[in-house]
Amino acid sequence: MSARTRMSMMARHRPDNRIEILTANARSAWFACLLSAAAQAGEPAAAPAREWRHTGGDAQGSYYSPLQAVNDRNVASLGHAWTFVTGTTRGLEATPLVVDGVMYTSGNWGIVYALDAATGRSLWTFTPRMDRSVGRNACCDVVNRGVVVANGRVYVGALDGRLYALEAKTGAVAWSADTIVDHTQPYSSTGAPQLAGDVVLIGNSGADMGKGGTRGYVSAYDLATGGLAWRFWVVPRRDDPHPSPAMQAALKTWDPASDPRGGAVWAGTAYDPQLNLVYIGTGNAAPYENRIRNPGGGRHDDLYCSSIVALDARSGERRWHFQTTPGDDWDQDAAATLVQADLQIGGRTRQVLLQASKNGFFYALDRRSGELISGKPFTYINWARGLDAKGRPILNPVADYSGKPQLIYPSTSGGHSWAPMSLSAQTHLVYIPVFDVPMIWVDLGHKPVTHVEGSFGVGVLYPDASYDPVAGEELYGKLPHYDAVHPRTVIRNVLRAWDPVAQKSVWEQETSNGVFVNDGGVLSTGGNLVFQGRADGKLYAYAADSGKLLHTIDTGVGIMAAPMTYEAGGVQYVAVMAGYGGGAIASTYPEFAAGARYRNEGRIVALKLGGEAVPLPALRTHPPLPTPPPREGSQADIARGLRLFTSQCGRCHALGVSVLPDLRTTAPADLQQFEDIVLHGALAPLGMARFDDVLTEEDARALHAYLVSEAWTAYEAARAKSP
Repeated sequence: MSARTRMSMMARHRPDNRIEILTANARSAWFACLLSAAAQAGEPAAAPAREWRHTGGDAQGSYYSPLQAVNDRNVASLGHAWTFVTGTTRGLEATPLVVDGVMYTSGNWGIVYALDAATGRSLWTFTPRMDRSVGRNACCDVVNRGVVVANGRVYVGALDGRLYALEAKTGAVAWSADTIVDHTQPYSSTGAPQLAGDVVLIGNSGADMGKGGTRGYVSAYDLATGGLAWRFWVVPRRDDPHPSPAMQAALKTWDPASDPRGGAVWAGTAYDPQLNLVYIGTGNAAPYENRIRNPGGGRHDDLYCSSIVALDARSGERRWHFQTTPGDDWDQDAAATLVQADLQIGGRTRQVLLQASKNGFFYALDRRSGELISGKPFTYINWARGLDAKGRPILNPVADYSGKPQLIYPSTSGGHSWAPMSLSAQTHLVYIPVFDVPMIWVDLGHKPVTHVEGSFGVGVLYPDASYDPVAGEELYGKLPHYDAVHPRTVIRNVLRAWDPVAQKSVWEQETSNGVFVNDGGVLSTGGNLVFQGRADGKLYAYAADSGKLLHTIDTGVGIMAAPMTYEAGGVQYVAVMAGYGGGAIASTYPEFAAGARYRNEGRIVALKLGGEAVPLPALRTHPPLPTPPPREGSQADIARGLRLFTSQCGRCHALGVSVLPDLRTTAPADLQQFEDIVLHGALAPLGMARFDDVLTEEDARALHAYLVSEAWTAYEAARAKSP
């Protein structure tokens, strides 16, 4: 088949899962559907063909663009057009929008950037005012996953939970609303808002935080005024005097002795304007361990946690739900990206909602009813051996970690999480950024460390090259040993092309191996291309039909966000936000990561045909380690400091080169200054909150003694290596 023929035809699946060819006319019909949906969502009908007006590119959230000026025949000449430096050094997870020639996107804390899409020239920047101590509430960095634009306004949720409506031309605040109902709880907001007719929705995070997690909900606000239209609580409240029918039904699925918590709406959402339904993916039940969540014993489903829930966009009332992980003990929530599509299944067109869920199953649900159409593992899993006829997972014995540590696939990062997958209208394949990664789960009851912030009373460990079961015993008790012949301790990331009708893999490309990293989300285009960034700082272009690697562009900064593409001034651009962190914030950079070589300089990189190499950030310098302060404390103090660091500090800080400073060399030598930071919030304006609610002065001294001890260990090791 010639390249020209391939450009005018695309594949679709027959009911018997064989391939048919869609002619150019059929493809036009597909695009007409996209344009119709966009028009119902309030967007100009021509917009999807040349701009990127929705979080996922189109109203379906497909992360697909029909643009094809950049294609599989010429992508090798794609190079630098412009770079915008954000001035931040934390994780960037948003996919920019382009509306009427202006690029809008968000960064750390909910900062919003407006740029000329053709040149990258800054038009305005909005920095939300907040007490940055709220950074402590964010499980996985001070990230933000994007903005939405409607009716001349840009909407963003800041990390502290305040929703802003900004004038698109100037960045001035039109209105703002505090979406957090209780600021004494560890709530934060990292997700992109969701447009739904006359309202804008925003959820929150926190179901992993504190002693028992927060109680999740989603709120809808009037687009014009910011008035609260409705709020849907994901889990019931026992003292609710007037529970809705949905909450009455949910309460029956919780242990009668429990305090229902969890269910944060922190990522995946969607809206079907024809059905006027909002779809939300909900977070884990809290806390993770069954023995704490269900004090009365037994197992319970814990609705509406780890579920996909359809809500009436006008009232917020529940229309249906599908629970992906009943009684979720593993943080296998349903918050991954949601994609809408019309697929030929079983001889008829089905309006479906697609999710490659964190629990490792790829689901196709009927958008109107929530009926499970199909569900198959898209990655290796061992916590369940399949689904029953109703879609309920059939648990394997290894899923129970209450008696002994267990190696469980997938990890808390899931088989797939927030990083967007892409559904191509050209190949009808879904391109999934897959985590093929396990964790060792340890119930911390009666262990030296009894609580780890971010995972409650559970220790979760990657069995990578750094895993040392002997050294880990002083924290987690006896741990399993794995040798080179263990049947499966694979740790890798994969870009997998998945057939959503046949529910099978078509091709894959391994993107990392041997260590956990956050590789990026995915874009597919009408040029038979798939783009994905990686932790190594490179953007990779593949042939969408075959998976063949066609081009690599080094940006010098780790990429977690999904790329996007748009046309400005008759030129097609491909753009991506680069900035590493997120769920990998507490990990040291592996040797292949961009952050090991270059400064983690947040940036937006735009590319075009004929461009040169992307200018790289400054090289990371490694000055000699300074002489540490005098050793302090006893061995018991140092051991206690290690336990405290593991419990409270290790979810953000790593000892080594990572996103945040290495505390072995940056913590103040003076104990009083250290206490001022840790206990009294001296660096709160920079995001380092005070911890005097969980740490005492004695704890701070033990932490300081531990860090000084670790500084001496590193210093002496470096001296021993020097000539």
